[in-house]
Amino acid sequence: MTDPSTETLVEFSVDAIPVRQPIGEFLIASIPSKRLWEISYFDVRRMLKERDIETYLGIQRPLNRDRVTQLQSYVRTVDACFPTAVILAIESRCASFDPDTNTLTLRNVPNPEDGFEPVFYRNIAKVLDGQHRIAGLIDYPKEDFEVNVSIFIDIDIEDQAYIFSTVNLAQTKVNRSLAYDLSELAKTRSPQKTCHNIAVALDQLASSPLHKRIKRLGTATPGRRDELLTQATFVEALMPFISAVPSIDRDILKRGDRLSLPSQAEIERHPLRPLFVSGEDMKIADVLFRYFSAVRSRWPEAWNVNERGMILNRTNGFRALMRTLLLICRAIKAHEKLPDEAVFDELFSKVKIDDTDFNVENFKPGTSGESLLHKKLIDDMELGHQKA
Repeated sequence: MTDPSTETLVEFSVDAIPVRQPIGEFLIASIPSKRLWEISYFDVRRMLKERDIETYLGIQRPLNRDRVTQLQSYVRTVDACFPTAVILAIESRCASFDPDTNTLTLRNVPNPEDGFEPVFYRNIAKVLDGQHRIAGLIDYPKEDFEVNVSIFIDIDIEDQAYIFSTVNLAQTKVNRSLAYDLSELAKTRSPQKTCHNIAVALDQLASSPLHKRIKRLGTATPGRRDELLTQATFVEALMPFISAVPSIDRDILKRGDRLSLPSQAEIERHPLRPLFVSGEDMKIADVLFRYFSAVRSRWPEAWNVNERGMILNRTNGFRALMRTLLLICRAIKAHEKLPDEAVFDELFSKVKIDDTDFNVENFKPGTSGESLLHKKLIDDMELGHQKA
């Protein structure tokens, strides 16, 4: 099908079920992934509104290449799943449905009647929603991935735009903290579950410097007033200590295989990975417990204050401290011998910052303030030679 000028008729059939809703009737079906990306195209344009006249210039967003790369990796995992439907718009001359057999037949139209444009095989179906999923399945190596689709036949451009805006603008995204909390239900180990378990342990332990400070579900817990960190912030800051690609580690473990021992280069980048690979998750928790206990001891007022404008115990301060801990763990080889709290105490004693200095005037909101605090910590600790 590489040369449209010589394209011949191509026709195939799939089982389908008609569904009637207020917008009208559409069909739901299952199409093999290879066939789906062969016949689909994405209308990468936008909608404009001029007074009372809506000028529809298309409805799809540009492909996010990073998202596609993530999905190409995801679809190769042992439990990959796209449970929600890809939404397609197809012209009636390319589709016919037999209600007696519930069979939908799709075809190209390479040689149309006079006055009509051809519809080539690669352009049978316009994607209203699901372009990233389809792009993620390009070159999928197996035959076992079928995609459920909702197919609208001869739907006009206004309704296409309405469907797109409803699906993509009105839906609520899953809270990242909730997603990490659900990893607790997994039966096998994973970087996500390990980081979640450590977050829960440090949040629940009464002697922990992070006791009752982590929003498990990303929103405030009734009865608490000092939850200044979300679980997502905690988990995403800890993940680089143990894994380069958490989804791949999860897939290996879910298949029942063992993770390989990390190389020295991997340990340099992810200094607590040996502990994760060997299943010593509580030692990872111990490192964080001792480190943040030392933070609490060095700056007790700044650590315990619940006041707007103070940053040490909030997201920016926490991220800066975790970035600093990554370099410390690398320098002292924390995976070989767990550091005592005194090791961290000595490092923090070198830092020339007072409790009252941890404010937004000195460390601006956002990544600039986080980076400035991180640089101040590692410079005073004489860790500036370490590569971040």
